[in-house]
Amino acid sequence: MRPAVIAILAFTANGRDKHSMIMRRFLTALVALAALFTASIPASADPADIEAAARGVVRVIIIGRDGDDVFAISHGTGFSVGNERIVTNAHVVRAVEEDDRLAIGLVPADGGDAVYAKLLSVSPRNDLALLEATTPMRLPPITIAANPASQSGAVTAIGYPANVDLAQGLGEADMFRPQPPVTSTGFLSGRRPSLEFDTLLHTAPIGRGNSGGPLVDDCGRLIGVNSFGAESQGTDAEFFFAVSNRELLPFLRANDVSPRLNGLPCRSIAELDAAQAQREERERAAEAARAEAAAQREAQRTADLRRTIMYDVFDERGNRQFLALVALLIAIAAAGAVWNAHQRGDMRLRAIAGAIAVIALIAALAAWLTRPSFADIETRLEEQLRAQSGGDGDQTGIITAPVNGDGPDDTPDETALTCVLDLDRSRVIGAPDSDVPLNWREDGCVNGRTQYGLMDDQWTRVLVPASESAVSVIRFDPEARQYSVDRFLLDRDAMTAARTARGTYAAPSCGDGAQAARSLGAAQGQITASLPERPNERLVYRCTQAAETDAE
Repeated sequence: MRPAVIAILAFTANGRDKHSMIMRRFLTALVALAALFTASIPASADPADIEAAARGVVRVIIIGRDGDDVFAISHGTGFSVGNERIVTNAHVVRAVEEDDRLAIGLVPADGGDAVYAKLLSVSPRNDLALLEATTPMRLPPITIAANPASQSGAVTAIGYPANVDLAQGLGEADMFRPQPPVTSTGFLSGRRPSLEFDTLLHTAPIGRGNSGGPLVDDCGRLIGVNSFGAESQGTDAEFFFAVSNRELLPFLRANDVSPRLNGLPCRSIAELDAAQAQREERERAAEAARAEAAAQREAQRTADLRRTIMYDVFDERGNRQFLALVALLIAIAAAGAVWNAHQRGDMRLRAIAGAIAVIALIAALAAWLTRPSFADIETRLEEQLRAQSGGDGDQTGIITAPVNGDGPDDTPDETALTCVLDLDRSRVIGAPDSDVPLNWREDGCVNGRTQYGLMDDQWTRVLVPASESAVSVIRFDPEARQYSVDRFLLDRDAMTAARTARGTYAAPSCGDGAQAARSLGAAQGQITASLPERPNERLVYRCTQAAETDAE
């Protein structure tokens, strides 16, 4: 192998130098201790993400021919970057460059037939090569980290080390059959540019056969292409090298390959769920605080109103009592005048005074009886509170339209929305659209052509594509105006089961009615029930109407 590809790093000590020997033993002990400490730190990689990345990995076999028989000369590892394009190391396919009688074979990890590949481009300087499958393989392309960590962090190497095949007793024929790749974990140890190209140094063990395989982060995103390792002497710590994305991306663009890039932080679904739970707890606490503040304001308003009414009642009672007293005094005075007139025999004056006495007495009695009672305070308070609330409390002011569409004249109105990706609530491992236009009808019709299913008060559409190993569960919450996509990256068997379940029903058309929407929801439930507990990717969009977006 060429010196630019294989580097041999050896620590030697001068046996004649006692101090060098002591220093060497000291450094070796330190390295061993550091390796032991590092190995004790659990990796945080999500196995589902690593498995999804591994399904795009292939064994790259250099094939010789003897008549009609084919045999394996050597092998390495490669991975899909889309459109049947495979990346591997240049030194893996060097023999094919030198001898046109040899061929390249690709064996997929997740089942399927081995196929031949043709060599599209080779870059010996940075040990990269690009292949193209001659027969469609439909491999899931790996996502490349746009700004990967280069100094530290957990990493996973994926590939086909020959020593594992040997240890399992696999023969030459087994190399042409699909085998799951081997994954090994380690940590980045920094950027260490080689003499001719940029490389990453790491501790995820690789061996012969791993060459050309992906080195991925905890989200299964590519951060380098494994290329070579350092030779270990005795107890020296082992390190390995991967061609960095600084080299890979220009190489792909030079060959008209547009890879899937992702520069977002790597977060797990569990972290998103925990963050969402914290947000919901904060929202509940804030809502409780708002409700308590509103209750306090309402209690204060009620207390102020009760105080005002109480003062009014006291004033009215005092006025009526004073009026009753005045009328009573007039009645007494008039009664005295009646007595005097009777003593003098003045019948006319007696009649007038008597009438005044009766009227004054009635007025006093009426004023006393019509004075407000203390119970009137609460009665008036309730009346004024009801009047200020704008009604008798029987109507909420909210009208919920039913899910209809069963009649020709019942087509619901359509709302045009623009949904923007909320990165704080999303876990992105691919390259999704940042904006999604959504024309929503209350009967579950989207964009005038896609009917969503209704189940457990949720509008959902499950997509099971025939050409991609992923199931997408799309949800829309009209009340919260939230559009979300959960993507499950599945293996061949799981995708086959999902496609079989999808083939058991036909999705209704828009406007087929409420029963059709509910039937679709129940049918889709057969697929979602078999999906993993957590998706590989979760995209959450916040939706607003065009007028609201312009106002913002």
